[in-house]
Amino acid sequence: MGKETEEIIMAGFGGQGILFLGKVLAETGMLTGQNVSWIPAYGPEMRGGTANCSVVISRNEIASPIVTEPDTLIAMNIPSVARFVDKIRPGGTLIYNSSLIDQKEFRSDIKVCAIPANQLAAEVGNDKVANVVMAGAYARFSDMMNFDAFIKAFPTLVPGKKKELLELNLAALKKGYDCANSTH
Repeated sequence: MGKETEEIIMAGFGGQGILFLGKVLAETGMLTGQNVSWIPAYGPEMRGGTANCSVVISRNEIASPIVTEPDTLIAMNIPSVARFVDKIRPGGTLIYNSSLIDQKEFRSDIKVCAIPANQLAAEVGNDKVANVVMAGAYARFSDMMNFDAFIKAFPTLVPGKKKELLELNLAALKKGYDCANSTH
């Protein structure tokens, strides 16, 4: 049956779409019938400052929405890795944006997946969807939700009249998933 609960922290600069990334995971979790919590956190200055977001997805009732030892860290920049990598549960996963993070060596007791999110987002035509690329990469590792669930969630996350925006996001999602598949 797999895990009963997944705890995820996403972190990056303000303006990198961290809170939207959290909403993508939470919405997908809800659509698959899971219990979810989504807690945003901002640095002192929104744009350019740090932003992080905690999401808990569970088959059971969520006892606490506070994530202190995530199963997965999705890190969009160097300060985010520095702040959260040591908190990942042993056996957990680090998915990091190798477009902005050069570091190759991390803890030996976690799985590590380098995703060139900015580069892949540029390949689909808009560097603002690097966060969605990371959602696709996360889908590859999630025990709770499969890639199809993410595809089904996106129409509820993107405004109805924005068909080209939906297509862009779905292309970014697939790029991230395919990249994570090819590296692991």
